Amino acid sequence: MNEATYRKMHAVFYIILKQSHVRLELIRCKEIYELLVDSHAHLQWASFNKDLEDVLDRAAREGVENVVNVGFDFDGSRKGIELADKYNELYAAVGFHPHVANQLDDNILDELEKLSENRKVVAIGEIGLDYYRKLSPIEVQWRTFITQLSLAEKLDLPVIVHNREAHADVVKALLKFKGKIRGVMHCFSGSKDMARQCIKMGFYISFAGSVTYPNSRGLREVVQWIGLNRILLETDCPWLAPQDVRGKRNEPAFLVFTARKIAELKKISLEGLASATMANTNELFRMH
Repeated sequence: MNEATYRKMHAVFYIILKQSHVRLELIRCKEIYELLVDSHAHLQWASFNKDLEDVLDRAAREGVENVVNVGFDFDGSRKGIELADKYNELYAAVGFHPHVANQLDDNILDELEKLSENRKVVAIGEIGLDYYRKLSPIEVQWRTFITQLSLAEKLDLPVIVHNREAHADVVKALLKFKGKIRGVMHCFSGSKDMARQCIKMGFYISFAGSVTYPNSRGLREVVQWIGLNRILLETDCPWLAPQDVRGKRNEPAFLVFTARKIAELKKISLEGLASATMANTNELFRMH
């Protein structure tokens, strides 16, 4: 089935369901079409407060079946869960981004663990190291990262890892938990060698809109090299809008631009990529 037919059939299903007053409960038939999963979004961000319903409707029209709403700090993690409880298509991850690493203490860690008990929480994240902005001291980032990796091991939840200009130390931290945790390298920006190391530890590699940018030749080479069974898709919205819509607020509906580019690079159909990445995301996050 070509992409035009796929989109047309999905639109027909969407219109029928809307006319029946069934909100976004999309009929999924694998023999007819495959859907996409946005494995990393921040729909709890203030820029979505006024039009979240429209954002979710547009995502559904573009074939995005599920979205993982990822935490940044405690309030963001809690709000992500509230949205996941309200909308069937949303899931949540809870965690402290390296920018706010200094906010995590023992009391808040206990509260974070309680949040993770919600049935819609599928991961600890986003967590990691950021040596680009260094909004928290490196030693604090490291301590908070290790603490949250330990929490993920304790809870048997996957991790969503943020890495910016901290490649060697991120790998060093993950090696401490090799064989004990699973996860995904969010918005991957590393080399082929780093991807190889992460995959050997059982991690998935997630690609965002940056793979569509003209200057992302190295990243596209990683996409071409990596096995289809280790790829996830994400928007990281409201940031990193793909090239075709660059400058706009990113949102889950724009995931299709990234998916098209990766399908092109892998020389497979959009439907084939959707099928593989849906299976990968469900395998990691155990959503279904």
